Amino acid sequence: MVNKLTLNSNIIEIKSNPILGRYLVTTDEIICDEIIIEELPFIYGPKVNSPVICLGCYCKLDCNNDGSRCPKCKWPLCENCIDYNKDHHLECKIFSEAKTKFQNLNNDTYGCPQLDCITPLRLLLKMEKDPERWKNEVEPMEYHDKPRQENKEIWNADLINVAKYLRGPCKLDRFSEEQIMRAIGILEVNAFEARTAAGYPVRCLFPITGILAHSCVPNTTRSIYPSENFRVRLRAMVDLKKGQQLNHSYTYTLDGTAARQEHLKAGKYFVCKCERCSDPTELGTYFSSLKCKECLKGLISTTDPFDPNALWKCSQCSSTIPHDIVSQTINRIQSEVDSAYAIEPSPERLEAVEILYRKFSNTLSPLHFIQTSLRQSLIEMYGRVEGYEMNKLTTEQIKYKENLCRQVIEVIKIFEPGLSRSKAILLYELHIPVVLLAKTYFCEKKISIDEFKNKLQEAVGYLYECHNILQNEDPISHEGSLSRISQQALKELRESLEEL
Repeated sequence: MVNKLTLNSNIIEIKSNPILGRYLVTTDEIICDEIIIEELPFIYGPKVNSPVICLGCYCKLDCNNDGSRCPKCKWPLCENCIDYNKDHHLECKIFSEAKTKFQNLNNDTYGCPQLDCITPLRLLLKMEKDPERWKNEVEPMEYHDKPRQENKEIWNADLINVAKYLRGPCKLDRFSEEQIMRAIGILEVNAFEARTAAGYPVRCLFPITGILAHSCVPNTTRSIYPSENFRVRLRAMVDLKKGQQLNHSYTYTLDGTAARQEHLKAGKYFVCKCERCSDPTELGTYFSSLKCKECLKGLISTTDPFDPNALWKCSQCSSTIPHDIVSQTINRIQSEVDSAYAIEPSPERLEAVEILYRKFSNTLSPLHFIQTSLRQSLIEMYGRVEGYEMNKLTTEQIKYKENLCRQVIEVIKIFEPGLSRSKAILLYELHIPVVLLAKTYFCEKKISIDEFKNKLQEAVGYLYECHNILQNEDPISHEGSLSRISQQALKELRESLEEL
């Protein structure tokens, strides 16, 4: 039997306090890349607001196609899963016995409310099947019922679409409304998103990994393995000291403070007061700051990151700006950026993003999160879109891509120190222009053979680090695929160096 949980009790322990609730700390030193936790999900299932999907493999289905239905209960199931549906059997018996019908939709663009009950139902059924694990690992998880009730629209939708639906048409009155709403809350607050082997989204509940405290500069990284029934492995991103709190990021680290705080308050119901959030400059990056139009030298940042109405002040002069002016400026810029991102990958999109990147450099700080996002978009497009393939780029354009990579990597090193998947992907992107420029300059006799070798060795270092970070990812994931590609590129580059 596969172990459900491996908790390295020799190096970590679970603690609790009124502010963080339960959290994990080290009881010994942990070296970078060491596995801290291995855990299978307690349950997994569809995300909230999912379109009509197969309840066996989670692929998208035609919302009004009666042919893609389970032969027993008539709920969504694709042809490939009809004979083998290890996930769907959990609810199939319930729906069959209660004769609960699945209602076809004309349009599921905004989700299928009837499927919102699936994952909470699986959680409740697993509670009955494994009461000991529920009591010890799941029941203590945060579910924040009071703040969730303040959002009456969502609370009432869950109450009607899930709680009353399960107790009514599904005839599951053995579960109280309170139990069902608690199950919904546990999932909303603690579940992680994962992808199936085919790339379809699901959400998984990990009772131990899910209690990690949050930080906007995390010191752990998690990898979920769809090929191993969504097993999660939590690793140390950096070397950890004895007694150190384990942190993970529940937001996108390359968002600005305001966006991160909004996300955490809306989904996790707390205000983050980590070192980065407490610093108006975001650890010296000025990641959310504007350029001062008065002195033309300083950067304008909020005077209080925890007060959305606080004044914004220049770092060099006494100039201040009201918060609403800053918000209007950022919203206007973000709207233009979103319009450019809406264009399909193409030369037109690259050129539109390029124009905005140069335009906003006069308003935003050099490392601003919007500028960083635009750099990432340009990195992805230079070398890929029609007319801008790597073999068609000029030397200046190749150098430009190299600089873009280096700028984003410097930001990631601050916000995701150590074993960062984001950094690994960019290191792979960086090695290409480094190699191409070295070959160009050597052929043009602008650098010596030794300088050429040094540049190729630099690229070897980037590929080695990329592979080192990604080597433990699931082989069927995008990161696992990139690990193999980087390993092959590393082998070929080393062979080229040996031949010189």
